[in-house]
Amino acid sequence: MSSLKVSCGIATHLLSAQTLSSTLTQVKDFGPNPRNVSMYIYVPKNLTTKPPILVVPHWCHGTAQDAFNGRPYASLGDTYSFISIYPNSPNVADQCWDVSSNQSLTHEGGGDALSIVSMVRWTLEKYGGDKDRVFVTGTSSGAMMTNVLLGSYPDVFAAGSAWAGVAFGCFAGNGYGVWSDACATGKIIKNGTEWAAMVKKAYPGYTGFRPKMQVLHGTADTVLYPQNLKEEIKQWTAVFGYSDTPANTTKNTPLPGWTRYRYGSKFEAYEAAGVTHDIPNQADVVMDWFDLRCKGDDCYSRSNS
Repeated sequence: MSSLKVSCGIATHLLSAQTLSSTLTQVKDFGPNPRNVSMYIYVPKNLTTKPPILVVPHWCHGTAQDAFNGRPYASLGDTYSFISIYPNSPNVADQCWDVSSNQSLTHEGGGDALSIVSMVRWTLEKYGGDKDRVFVTGTSSGAMMTNVLLGSYPDVFAAGSAWAGVAFGCFAGNGYGVWSDACATGKIIKNGTEWAAMVKKAYPGYTGFRPKMQVLHGTADTVLYPQNLKEEIKQWTAVFGYSDTPANTTKNTPLPGWTRYRYGSKFEAYEAAGVTHDIPNQADVVMDWFDLRCKGDDCYSRSNS
């Protein structure tokens, strides 16, 4: 993905030093890791029983440390008692994720996707995590990986939130770091049935729980064009069996010029007027979607949705 020459707009939003109970720690042996992805984890000092897990894949030209510093999830994990995982891409050329290979786009097929899932499985076992409350959120290449993980591993995740990404399979190609200019510029257009077929092909015969999905995109994005939001909407509404006409539309939320479209209980999309690829950090939107502030028995999960 060397064509993605920007840092995906996150550097300008790096947080000041967080007051944290613990530190970001590297884990070197966490199970099957076909692509040699590096694992970093933040574990709050005072964990509750069965803590949720949040995976935060970084953007192109970013690192696990950048995602840790640039998002407030470690501090929020201290407050709400969840673990956060920060994978680090093995792609030294541009630090983009493998969202193109058949391996990543196939359940248990390999690629970066399996490496990240191995991190989740290791964390669930090591810390007694809640297997029904595993979440993933990312921006740009991290958003693409969010789409990939929900498509290839619906049995692992409860929900995803993808900021300025592309539909599952849009970057599909012969290799681990394929750049698709056609996808990036919004030229790959399919109907919902075609997009949904790509998701279902990733895990043939799977009929179980589907994680809910939230997508966000700016209308002035010139890195991953706004057409990609439309393609994500067609894909995920078809996967869930929803109409691609929103059931509910809310203007100016959470910011002026932003519009939220809800299609059903498992899918919503935000369109941010005039916003570029540099989407403002809206962690509150993600926390609410994942219900990560909840600590009771009725929190959103795979078994309670």
